[in-house]
Amino acid sequence: MPKYLAQASYVGERAELLLREGGSCRRAAIEMLFESVGAKVEAFYYAFGDTDLFVIADAPDNVTAAALSLVVNAAGAASAKVTVLLTAEEIDAAQGLVARLDEKTKKVSKRIKPK
Repeated sequence: MPKYLAQASYVGERAELLLREGGSCRRAAIEMLFESVGAKVEAFYYAFGDTDLFVIADAPDNVTAAALSLVVNAAGAASAKVTVLLTAEEIDAAQGLVARLDEKTKKVSKRIKPK
């Protein structure tokens, strides 16, 4: 399954909910949300600074990851963004594709060059 990095910052009164319920309770709620759509939380961390929460998760696809982000943002509990994570092997595969694209681009460029 693809991996994603979710970053969130609590909004308004939701930070108070964290203080009342504690970090473990919030983690459990997020894990349940992810699991409800076939995703799995791999790592969960609170942090100091502009971003309150970092989650690394596996999700079936980009549509699922986008849906999770939309639900969190629409609820108004947190401002969240999701980043697709790539493995070194995926970058290697992309590098191979770039080489093929370069060759195709060169061929196309030769055909459309003005005379």
